[in-house]
Amino acid sequence: MPKKAKPAGSGKEEGPVPCKQVKVEAAGGPSALNFDSPSSLFESLISPIKTETFFKEFWEQKPLLIQRDDPALATYYWSLFKLTDLKSLCSRGMYYGRDVNVCRCVNGKKKVLNKDGKAHFLQLRKDFDQKRATIQFHQPQRFKDELWRIQEKLECYFGSLVGSNVYITPAGSQGLPPHYDDVEVFILQLEGEKHWRLYHPTVPLAREYSVEAEERIGRPVHEFMLKPGDLLYFPRGTVHQADTPAGLAHSTHVTISTYQNNSWGDFLLDTISGLVFDTAKEDVELRAGIPRQLLLQVESTTVATRRLSGFLRTLADRLEGTKELLSSDMKKDFIMHRLPPYSAGDGAELSTPGGKLPRLDSVVRLQFKDHIVLTVLPDQDQSDEAQEKMVYIYHSLKNRRDTHMMGNEEETESHGLRFPLSHLDALKQIWNSSTISVKDLKLTTDEERESLVLSLWTECLIQVV
Repeated sequence: MPKKAKPAGSGKEEGPVPCKQVKVEAAGGPSALNFDSPSSLFESLISPIKTETFFKEFWEQKPLLIQRDDPALATYYWSLFKLTDLKSLCSRGMYYGRDVNVCRCVNGKKKVLNKDGKAHFLQLRKDFDQKRATIQFHQPQRFKDELWRIQEKLECYFGSLVGSNVYITPAGSQGLPPHYDDVEVFILQLEGEKHWRLYHPTVPLAREYSVEAEERIGRPVHEFMLKPGDLLYFPRGTVHQADTPAGLAHSTHVTISTYQNNSWGDFLLDTISGLVFDTAKEDVELRAGIPRQLLLQVESTTVATRRLSGFLRTLADRLEGTKELLSSDMKKDFIMHRLPPYSAGDGAELSTPGGKLPRLDSVVRLQFKDHIVLTVLPDQDQSDEAQEKMVYIYHSLKNRRDTHMMGNEEETESHGLRFPLSHLDALKQIWNSSTISVKDLKLTTDEERESLVLSLWTECLIQVV
């Protein structure tokens, strides 16, 4: 990435004071994202801003605009998605509502211009040219390999689902009214230019999407043009609107988003059920019945409030002394719905184990570590009374790219393994070691050691070195 940077403000400013702005001049040589690791990918995405600076000063706090005078990077962004790509995509069977929306902002409201059924390129182009409608393409990483490559690495980096949408807007038009989102947003300008206005959040770190009326949001606090190769970040809850000015070519940008329902509040809700379950096994007070007719009361009684407060203090004390947080849903949900590892080939290495079969005298190492979660849960095959804790390993190696972020719950399944709790230490050894001898695994018998590594190898989670 180019390293020569200078703060904005040395040139002409228009309208409100811009958000934190970095202008980057081309430094020569190839300019592309660095896919060596999840962290190197993110570093190159926000270059020249350092990641430490980004998370300290901008993440969940304020917008960041990075303007780049870099033809090579602009060309790379252009390759991610462009208007003409819609022709080949439509030939594969795209449908209104599911894959594509056609809309326009009219008098501060979103007007949807979708037809029924399958989307045809000529009709999309007609609405685009004649009705000046914006074309919104949902989750293009399902079809565009380079976006799959980027978003898969970002899911590893954030430990959270990463979705995307492409917006193609003709000159003199605006697709969406002022609104805020429930996700952290990274915008990459791919084609043409777009005029952006950002406003103070009405709901900081919002948990839902909402349209805002112009009279409610006031004047923009940041206003600027995005050009090919530029990047814009803003936190969830940031009110924004964007239009393509008249007299210019059409604009195409991709919005890459993450951290939906990934807050401390969500994590607390996810872990509290397991904590209550475990504590109730040992504390008879938690198993005692609530007062008669408590559920019929219009308001909470003082007794009930006092009792609940006491139980929460008990849970807090127990939490202070535990190292094992039980995630009931978040870990599994993330792994089940995320992208599979990027593969330039047919993906056979993700579904068929390769290399030597692991034996007792083998040395093994974990692979695809960023695509695996290890968690302890009550045995889901037993009744509540008999439930014992088991170690569950979920992975995304066999996930379907074509359903990513599409809400197809009936088509989503979990992939992984289940082991007795006695295997936890041995699994942690594998997780925490670059390589490990099978015979050194902390299990009672050699049969257990061989069985464990064979199960992991069958799922393509380890390899013999």
